[in-house]
Amino acid sequence: MTGTKTAPSLGRFDYIIVGSGSAGSALAEKLSRNTAIRVAVVEAGGTDRRFFVQMPLGYGKTFYDTRLNWSYRAEPDPGLAGQADYWPRGKVIGGSSSINAMVWIRGAAEDYDDWAAEGNPGWSFRDVLPIFKEIEDSEAGEDEWRGRGGPVHVTDPSAMLHPLAKRFIQAGLEAGFPYNADFNGRSQEGMGIYQINTRGGWRCSAARAFLWPAMKRPNLALFAHTMVTRLIVTEGRVTGIAVKRGGEERLIEADGEVILSAGAVNSPHLLQLSGIGRGEDLRAAGLPVLHDSPAVGHHLQDHLGINYTYRARGESLNALLRSWWGKLAVGTDFLLRGRGPLSLSLNQGGGFVRSRPHLPRPDIQLYLQAISTFTGKVGTRPLLTPDPFPGFNLGLSSCRPTSRGTILARSPDPFEAPSIRPNAFGTEEDRVTMLEGVKLLRRLAAQPALAAIIEAELAPGPAIQEDAALIEDYRRRSGTVYHPCGTCRMGPDPASAVVDSRLRVHGLDGLRVADASIFPSVISGNTNAAAIMVGAKAGDMILEDRK
Repeated sequence: MTGTKTAPSLGRFDYIIVGSGSAGSALAEKLSRNTAIRVAVVEAGGTDRRFFVQMPLGYGKTFYDTRLNWSYRAEPDPGLAGQADYWPRGKVIGGSSSINAMVWIRGAAEDYDDWAAEGNPGWSFRDVLPIFKEIEDSEAGEDEWRGRGGPVHVTDPSAMLHPLAKRFIQAGLEAGFPYNADFNGRSQEGMGIYQINTRGGWRCSAARAFLWPAMKRPNLALFAHTMVTRLIVTEGRVTGIAVKRGGEERLIEADGEVILSAGAVNSPHLLQLSGIGRGEDLRAAGLPVLHDSPAVGHHLQDHLGINYTYRARGESLNALLRSWWGKLAVGTDFLLRGRGPLSLSLNQGGGFVRSRPHLPRPDIQLYLQAISTFTGKVGTRPLLTPDPFPGFNLGLSSCRPTSRGTILARSPDPFEAPSIRPNAFGTEEDRVTMLEGVKLLRRLAAQPALAAIIEAELAPGPAIQEDAALIEDYRRRSGTVYHPCGTCRMGPDPASAVVDSRLRVHGLDGLRVADASIFPSVISGNTNAAAIMVGAKAGDMILEDRK
């Protein structure tokens, strides 16, 4: 892990970005605007120009596809009744933005104000709002909250929603929750429709929005199918990366900086493989301690979710997506007009609500899925072949869990997946929040708008009533909703944070991290928009510091 060259170089660049995902693509576009700067983007995966990547509902097909997906497994988790949760992460150009559900949520303003209050100047909501407005092209229109003309097209799918979504929102109003016309507007609280990042009916991933246009610039190089194995560190400065490409060891050298945008799993893992992390963790994995940084791989946070599944009286997308005639109809609508269920996310209606009235802010995120896969085989996600009867899901995730986990290298082998220990429901607060949340799902289902079309509760089923049974059920059936963050968290103290407020790794030169791993605390809602914001803001800071 010294600067000694042991392999041929693939070139020298001013900036090397590791990862072409949500943050990495936005960062690459921002830096490469300056034609005097040479930028390399290094991606372990391959092309995103695949039909089921670009078709929005096709992400059910990419969920277990190891050609596009790291397909991680967490360690058996006591909080999940000993289950080893499945963790899909994008291994493809565009990263997880190429395989996610496309729900465009910024998070609550208070989330970012909390980041700033923890000693991170420049990260309050007032600070990040202009970045969000810059990157989006919102059909909601431009105002003090929303932006138009940016690279990420944000679609309002209201005109294409299944009637169940309207019933779901009405049930929320009947339960006493307010209506919210725009979760990314003045306030996040209430019931409403999820906007999605699509354009013309197709997925508008970070790669499509940022990297595809930037690739036309001669000063940007993309190295796909290139696995970064470690950082090259010379006298306290990162000077490049070692990679495996085409079965051969190679180097890529940096005259300026290396920026890790490999995500909340791979960024801390790569630091540890390079001898950067907590000494105890590194020695346990057989790795040398090059730079002791205690927070690397720690402070893991994630949203945990669960679905309650209902058999319906006639209203569902199941028949349309399952039958040959339905597939023909929706396929024609999508291919000819860019419309219909295939152009949408699985999650249509949603909400941010308080599970208990006395809480100061929402603690639960809600989801309505107008299809059900109750009869699907374990290890599949049959979104295009749902149940043979009408059904739908009511889902939730906790907004700001207090449990903390770890992501740690197992060995010096860069191809061995790290150990992921989420520590699900590791605090009493998280356990109570989920219990109140599942009770809330049933309260919604009991409202007239939904009760009128519910034939039966399939999961967990009416026999599960007492608190102890509800807790046992959510431990058995809950899992990640794919929002890991915090494993290279931002903060002023090197003992509890990996990067400073300008995303520079404490104690090392020439190295930054810019992705969801830097979140000091998880935001309230889906994390993709926030990760893109981090990449765009990192680009601004790097260009400022360059001056």
